[in-house]
Amino acid sequence: MGRRTKARECALQMLYQWDMTQDPIARVVDAFWKVRSTTEATREMADRLAVGAFRDRKEVDEAITAASKNWRFERIAAVDKNILRLAVYELMRELQTPSSVILDEAIELAKRFGEKDSAPFVNGVLDAVNRAVRPFDVKGQGPAAKNKGTKSTKGTKDRE
Repeated sequence: MGRRTKARECALQMLYQWDMTQDPIARVVDAFWKVRSTTEATREMADRLAVGAFRDRKEVDEAITAASKNWRFERIAAVDKNILRLAVYELMRELQTPSSVILDEAIELAKRFGEKDSAPFVNGVLDAVNRAVRPFDVKGQGPAAKNKGTKSTKGTKDRE
């Protein structure tokens, strides 16, 4: 598993823990790293993603709500909701990461941690959010599209 993939997985687990306990995010992050170990770079990325998604959750949750047609936000499964929070935060704030990588990683998290229908649901919501927040990327323009790895495959530098 690549460094960035591992960081996203750790960030998801921290967001899920916060969602279940409603403990302060700083306490969640601290408790998480007391039982996990990883490289400093992975930890920094995981912390940045988890804390950023938490900090911007109002805007992130609004984007998810707008994109999830026929689903009330409160009814979205907790795992799926936090995968979406993580990916939507990345789409909004981590513009150096191609949207194709973010969507692919989120779908893989949904397959690994979600229910049978999680991956298609996450894919559909994120596709709609991506069109709304990165219209330049959808059209193959903008900062993320300048990276050579916009079509990500396992093992590429973008997925590490």
